[in-house]
Parts: sequence; C-alpha cells; structure tokens
Amino acid sequence: MGDIPSRSVNATAGDLGVTGRHARGAGSGMSPGRYEEPPFGGGGALSKKARFSMETGFRGLSVAAGAMVLVIIVAIAVFLVSKAVPALQANTENFLTYNRWTPNEANPAFGISVLAFGTLLSSIIALVVAVPIALGIALFLSHYAPKRLATPLGFAIDLLAAVPSVVFGLWGRDVFQEPVRDFSVWLNHYFGWLPIFGGEGPFGQSIMLGGLVLAIMVLPIVTSLSREVFQQTPGMNEEAALALGATKWEMIRTAVLPYGKPGVIAAVMLGLGRALGETIALALTLGITWNISFNLIETGGNSVAANIANSFGEATDIGRGALIASGLVLFSITLVVNMTARAIIYRRREFRDSAA
Repeated sequence: MGDIPSRSVNATAGDLGVTGRHARGAGSGMSPGRYEEPPFGGGGALSKKARFSMETGFRGLSVAAGAMVLVIIVAIAVFLVSKAVPALQANTENFLTYNRWTPNEANPAFGISVLAFGTLLSSIIALVVAVPIALGIALFLSHYAPKRLATPLGFAIDLLAAVPSVVFGLWGRDVFQEPVRDFSVWLNHYFGWLPIFGGEGPFGQSIMLGGLVLAIMVLPIVTSLSREVFQQTPGMNEEAALALGATKWEMIRTAVLPYGKPGVIAAVMLGLGRALGETIALALTLGITWNISFNLIETGGNSVAANIANSFGEATDIGRGALIASGLVLFSITLVVNMTARAIIYRRREFRDSAA
C-alpha cells in the first residue's frame, strides 16, 4: 500500500483534518505555516487608485458646489451693500422708521417701514390661507384619492406653479377684484367692529386681494412638496397604527403628520420665500399707499418688490440706490427666514433621530 498523507488529530473534536501545509493553495506564495482567512470574508483592501480616484473627485465636486452657493450669496450681499451705501448716506431721514418714499427729491428722504410691513402682512395672509388648503389637498392625494384621480389632479396642481406671475396679477386685478370687493363689503357690514375689517371704503385693491392672489401662487409649491413628504412615510408605521385599531385619520395624525413635519415646515418656508419676493402680482393688485395699517379690506398696501417694480423706471441715481437698499432689506428678511427654517428642521430631525 502507498504512503498515507500525514494528518493531525483535533484534540477537542476528535476529527481528522489536513495540516496547514496541505491546506495552503498551490503556488500561493505564502510562507509555510498557519493558513489565515481574509478578514470578514473579503478580498482585502482596495488599491490606492480605486480608493482615491472617483470618491475623491465626487467629494471635491460636492464641496465646490456648496462653496459656489456661498460665494454667490456673498457676492449678492456685497453688490447690494455697495450700491445702497451712497443712497443711505444721502438720506435725510431714518431708513428703518420713516414712512415716506421721496428719494428723487433735492433732499432725499425715504424709509423701509411701510414696505417691510406690507411685505410681511401680505405674505402672512397668503400662508394663513394657503397652508391649510395645501395640506388638505396633499393628504387627499396621498392617502384618500384613488390613483386614477390623484395622478391627473396632482399634475394639474403642479401646472399652477408654471403660470407666470403677471398672469396671476392681471387675473387678480381684472377678474378676482370684484368678488373680493363684494366679500370685503360683507365683512365690513357684519364685522366692521374689528379693526382689520373696519373703515369707510373704498374696497377692492387691498392687502386682502394681494394676499389671496399670493395664496393661489404659493398653493402648488406647498401642496407638491407636502404630498411627496407624506408619500415617503414608512408603510410599517401606517400598518402598525392601523393594526392597533386606529382609524385612517388617527393613523394620519399619529404616523404620517409627525413623520412629515420637517418636510412640511420646509415646504411652508419655500412658499413664504415665494410670497416675500413676489413683484408683479402685488404691483397690479395693491392700492399702493404709504401708511402702516392693519386694515385688510380698504384700498392700500405696498411691498418692497412692488415698489421696486413701480419706481425703478423714473428713479434717479439716488433713487435706484434707495431701491437697492430696500432690496437689501428684503434679502436680509429672506435669509433670516430660511436660516430659521433650517434650524427648525435640524432640531426636529435631531429629536426624531434621538427618539428612534
């Protein structure tokens, strides 16, 4: 009989096993001794070229894109400040508190108080009207409507975002103004004891008309983003709520709305940014007065963007600088709003991750 290859006996299990020198693959180049498997079953680390080529390039592009956004923001701020400083130095009144706009006179005098107030008030009215309707439509499309109805209705709502603002402005001035005027008369008749609905008239081109037109313009943005957020709710969360006996509304209230809250906040802030910067629609629908009033139905109102559109054509050098200074204020308001939104979203995400 031929020779039997040497085997080692496993002292613990009593099984026969091939020794290390026989287990080593032929031509492997490994030194004689114990055979070791690669860690975690892998084939070892990637080569230096594979580790640093594509990943490093993608990281560099991402950092460059983020840095470019910051550079653009800083460049806009520098431009606004450089153009606004000469006009602010020539201003004979307090820019933040004065309630008139006469930068083209021999003694320039202008202030931002009326414009900032009108901008914020019209935007708040737009959000108060648009956000509840947008959330209701988003929930209907994502959780109640059949797919054959939700898909075309969602497309129709998305198309509203593509309508130019001048079309909304002309429609608001020529078509929507009459129903709003009749509604304002009704509000004044029955609720005139409230300061926001008081006054003797005339009614029509009011801050309410501008706010309602803005609400229609903001509606598709908030609706589309909220619908996408609600559709991203994990199915297991919804099924768990239903399995515990919750009704559909209770499931939405306990599973869908809390999960989508950061996204809804982001959608509302994007809508607010659209409302703050709207120009032509407000220029065509507001009565353009220079007083701070909480009355919503009397003719009047003004905003930063509308004033720029109405006044830029006949403005002098100082007048253009004053308009750019008002644009700087609007830029600052928008920046503060977006930073606040990001802080809220970050805190909500941090809380949700810690709770998970």
